[in-house]
Amino acid sequence: MKKLIILFAALGMFSCNQDDHDSTKTETTALETQDILSVAEINEYITGQLEVEGDIDWKKNPEVLYSAAVHGGNMLTVGYGKEGEAFSKGARKSTELISAKREIIQTVEALKITTDEEAVLIAEDPVLNVMDIHVHSIATIRALLNDENVRYIEPNGYNQYRPKSNLVAKSDSGCDKNSQQFNSADYSAITPGALQPWNYSIHNIDEAWAISTGSGVTVGLIDTGLSANQSKLGSGFNDGQSSGRSVAREGVFIDSPWFWSRNTDGPNDKCGHGTAMASAIASPRNNDNLPLGVAYNSNLISYRAVEDVLITDYHEKKGVSDALVALANRSDVKIISMSLGSLFSIGNVRDAVRYAYSKGKLIFVAGGTSTSFTTFVGVTFPASMPEAVAVTGVTDAGSYQKCNNCHSGYQIEFTIAMQRAGQANRTVPVLAFNEGQSKYIGGSSVATAMTAGIAALVWSKNPSWSRDQVLDKMRKAGDLYPNRDGQFGYGNIDALKAVQ
Repeated sequence: MKKLIILFAALGMFSCNQDDHDSTKTETTALETQDILSVAEINEYITGQLEVEGDIDWKKNPEVLYSAAVHGGNMLTVGYGKEGEAFSKGARKSTELISAKREIIQTVEALKITTDEEAVLIAEDPVLNVMDIHVHSIATIRALLNDENVRYIEPNGYNQYRPKSNLVAKSDSGCDKNSQQFNSADYSAITPGALQPWNYSIHNIDEAWAISTGSGVTVGLIDTGLSANQSKLGSGFNDGQSSGRSVAREGVFIDSPWFWSRNTDGPNDKCGHGTAMASAIASPRNNDNLPLGVAYNSNLISYRAVEDVLITDYHEKKGVSDALVALANRSDVKIISMSLGSLFSIGNVRDAVRYAYSKGKLIFVAGGTSTSFTTFVGVTFPASMPEAVAVTGVTDAGSYQKCNNCHSGYQIEFTIAMQRAGQANRTVPVLAFNEGQSKYIGGSSVATAMTAGIAALVWSKNPSWSRDQVLDKMRKAGDLYPNRDGQFGYGNIDALKAVQ
């Protein structure tokens, strides 16, 4: 960190004064061509900020911000408007917001140092007060930082953060298409021929079914999509004792190396994680000898918004943001489940979470499951947001021991027992990627999906309730209520108590 501080000081200050425009232009060009921080230096700064602050405020250091923007295609994401004004309150943006956006674009235009015809504005969100712009000078960064209409600036195109060596490939994070054989003690056969995962009885989910199975409630799932090879989450969604419900697939993830691309790659899962989460929430109760979901009569809407569980790429950030806005605007969706996360906050995702929250959605987010990326952080973003309900996993030891890879912290509200004590590979049985197959899935991911399923049971029993009433009932059904533990919140949920 000392090396970085010295380097930043050596970069010097750059004037934004229009009377000295030629001088500024010369110095800016020098910074762009000679003094751009390397990826390693930017990553060292990010790690230091996470270790000390727990998050990153990109506005604190213009040099790091600009360097990260250059490494990310010279792109910045700008949140504009007054502080806290994450989205437009009406059907259209106000005159003040339109004016603020226009002034920001004019500022960037005035400080362009390129001679090409590249447009300043890359894209703007029709609901959120967010836009993506091209930048090519440190002077632009400094001018925007001094603009009272700018809520935040982030290098959303930068995705090279790698805090440790010998990392798994990003695309491997949480992805698994394989099937597994279950230990016979990890399930029980129930009518008409389904497999009930071992941990359901710990949370009295099986007893809660006598009162509610999630009928009439729609859960929105934001993840990697649903496998086209798994009919139980498609044409076979209504089967056996699961009937009169619907499943829908949407795709907002743009699979492209170019940030300006707008071509989505469809709703189908290519990773396996989204399929597993959908199974934990709502897979059918039939006679195929496969695991059933917690709310096996609920409706499901799946959004493919990411390629794996780490929100890092620009298109993943946009995908999650777009999915949140779309689900927020659906009156039939009451619950949103997100078993995804980032090591630090992302402006457009944060704005989208707040928008969905303003629409009365109950948003469950995974507290974090360690990979080689995330071993040193606590509850990850967006689970760390007050608008989100953070969930993590514990073992069945009965003494609140978090699962081998699960994160915990003061933001956690609920826990799910999803791992056998001392046996990391024995987690929760779910449907696998391919037809007729099943597997284990663990971490705070499955804990979150199961909690969303329990919420569907509660809301189905009480269809006129608000989000706050449902959440209050779930808290009161927590094993530790009325106390709240500093690492595990209200603890394991008793689903039967929650629906009574």
